[in-house]
Amino acid sequence: MKVLVTGGGGFLGGAVVRRLRARGWHVRSLTRSAYPWLDELGVEQTLGDLADADAVAKAVAGTDVVIHTAAKAGVWGRHADYVATNVAGTENVIAACRAAGVRRLVYTSTPSVVHGGGDLEGADESTPYPEHFDAAYPETKAAAERAVLAANGPDLATVALRPHLIWGPGDPHLIPRVLTRARAGKLRRIGTRPVRVDVTYVDNAADAHVLAAEKLDIGTAPAGKAYFISNGEPVELWGFLNRVLAAAGLPPVTKSVAAWKARLAGRVLEATYRWLRLSGEPAMTRFVAAQLGTSHWYDIAAARRDLGYEPAVSVDEGLRRLAASFGGAK
Repeated sequence: MKVLVTGGGGFLGGAVVRRLRARGWHVRSLTRSAYPWLDELGVEQTLGDLADADAVAKAVAGTDVVIHTAAKAGVWGRHADYVATNVAGTENVIAACRAAGVRRLVYTSTPSVVHGGGDLEGADESTPYPEHFDAAYPETKAAAERAVLAANGPDLATVALRPHLIWGPGDPHLIPRVLTRARAGKLRRIGTRPVRVDVTYVDNAADAHVLAAEKLDIGTAPAGKAYFISNGEPVELWGFLNRVLAAAGLPPVTKSVAAWKARLAGRVLEATYRWLRLSGEPAMTRFVAAQLGTSHWYDIAAARRDLGYEPAVSVDEGLRRLAASFGGAK
């Protein structure tokens, strides 16, 4: 099998690539810049931007499966940039798959596409999209997911995976943000009530993508569906983050801010940054306040049933590996 992984040089994309190569698949990666370690793995690299339809078409041509992990992530930025990468870029991938006769498209979505800002406990795939999003990232990922699932048909099978809070050694997003704020003395607990969330160790997320690529085909159970992916063991958020801090040799979070104050601060700071066109990103946003102040964990029974997904790396084992990557195998 010949597979294209968009974002193959990234955190999740790289983990997917390694698993595919271990299975003997021919792997091609589409990224904006080259990665020497992909060459060492024997990965064929193509360079280009998702917003460039010609570059995407060139990357997709001659493949059997496309695993689309690339996206513009983050909690702040120009709305147009999120649309260009996440929406237009995904539409380019779909069009290229159809033009090249690709039969399988696996799309990396996010549970944020159904999180409207309140608690979600044990939610399954019947949970609807909210009427409003607090950030461009979940809004554009939801639009892209809808496009992917709508593209499922007699010539192209599509599936969307929703891994929640992917983490592990090498994570360039969640863990560095937490550690940076903690070291600066700026990390605050949002609210005082316990909140439970799902987390997904990166190897488990990669396994889910490979399983989807193997199970998916036209007319199969996964075709046209979305699936929540996680470790299957919701954690108390601030207890988990304190364990991450301990793995890095940092003290736990002891200070907190009321949830309503965090959300108000996010609203004010967002308006200020837009009005004054400030660089960087606000210290708080409405989306971050909601993510850190609410419970959101999901039922992964459907992924277990249709994909054969079973998280192999527990939270405890993941934390041991994380501590080892920091130089302290505790």
